[in-house]
Amino acid sequence: MATRNTPHPTLAKRFVADRDRAHWHDESLWFIREKRDLQAHGLPEWEELRARAAQIKKHSVSNLAEYLLQFEKRATALGVTVHWANDAEEHNQIVLGILRSHGVKRVVKSKSMLTEECHLNPFLEHHGLEVVDTDLGERIVQLRNESPSHIVIPAIHIRKEEVGALFSEKLGTETGATDPKYLTEAARQHLRQKFLQADAGITGVNFAIAETGGIVVCTNEGNADLGVSLPKLHIACMGLEKIIPRVADLGVFLRLLARSATGQPITTYSSHFHGPMYDGEMHVVLLDNGRVEVAQDDDFREALNCIRCGACMNTCPVYRRSGGHSYSATVPGPIGSVLNPLKSPLEHTSLPFACSLCGSCSDVCPVQIPIHHQLYQLRSELKRQGNIKTAKSLQMWFVGMLFRRPRLYRLGGWAARWSLRCFGKLAAFRWLTIWGRQRDLPFPPRVTFRKWHNKNRPTDGGRHV
Repeated sequence: MATRNTPHPTLAKRFVADRDRAHWHDESLWFIREKRDLQAHGLPEWEELRARAAQIKKHSVSNLAEYLLQFEKRATALGVTVHWANDAEEHNQIVLGILRSHGVKRVVKSKSMLTEECHLNPFLEHHGLEVVDTDLGERIVQLRNESPSHIVIPAIHIRKEEVGALFSEKLGTETGATDPKYLTEAARQHLRQKFLQADAGITGVNFAIAETGGIVVCTNEGNADLGVSLPKLHIACMGLEKIIPRVADLGVFLRLLARSATGQPITTYSSHFHGPMYDGEMHVVLLDNGRVEVAQDDDFREALNCIRCGACMNTCPVYRRSGGHSYSATVPGPIGSVLNPLKSPLEHTSLPFACSLCGSCSDVCPVQIPIHHQLYQLRSELKRQGNIKTAKSLQMWFVGMLFRRPRLYRLGGWAARWSLRCFGKLAAFRWLTIWGRQRDLPFPPRVTFRKWHNKNRPTDGGRHV
């Protein structure tokens, strides 16, 4: 039976308690957002690409069954074995069955948020297999027994000093070493041995092409290529929504993905796989896990357009200041605050409220998902389902009642201004909410907007506000 996760505000409070880390986390992500903006402004056709990508994804999701069957047919003709999984448990059992049939003991795995979603690593480890994440950030969090806090930069919450201490303990590096080049080289040597010893390689899938039956994996470290080139067995784990119709569509997404994710023109490696290597095997596991249900929902179908670039996280003022682990979900941030409540509303009832509705996430989304509109709509949906606590419902009722009554609203504004002038930063308010405890209210202006507007912008025959 589903239970409520620890609410986002409670976990966010723990993160912001470390003020230095919170500020550093915020600034690091905003730096990536600025790089994204430079790349976007450097392409005159940027908005045209976004619109085109949104159209392709909308068409693909609307014809999901047709394109997935076409992909299966073409991939099978290339020598790929295609499997269908209804949920995470079935997905994990399929992967385990393939590995056991080949006598696999050691697995190397490149970045795959889908396998994180299914908790594949602990499942395989429970059954006696060694699983090594080969993306550097993923390996760092794996060695710390943590989950990724970001879908593109999984160790963004960890300082280099902490990585140095971790590597000293786990990899035998020099005590106190923090030089990134030195630590990266140590990780490279460590992972090289894991690649050489591996019996199988597991990857995710960034894009699957129905027209050809091929898949595309995008990385910056080349670890996916090495992981499936040395072992004879390649297993690719893929969400149903990763399908696109044609090879010609791929270029649109490759131009958007890295620019949105890390502010670079394209990922260092965009690897195409069309069947197994000589004398090897390739398996593709297609996972539903609630995706078909979302695809049938007219209000939230566009959430499946997501190409997992992480741009919405890099720009979100809530995510940047609260950290990815505060979302208690594989996919955090704005898009995660849509996808997770759709699948498990009781577990993630607080996430649609972890949003200021500033709209920045929608502005940067490379496939034009109206994320903040969906978050707003989810709040009403959760209320309808009875998944919102009484205290929050009462707060929303009170604010709604206040906004519907202009005279009462004006009286409330006057009372708030008077309180701020008399009691400074209104200490009482700061202890009413977790939000208020972390912030200072500004001093009220001497002249309200209404008075300024009525004095300076009267309209002939129009009604003053």
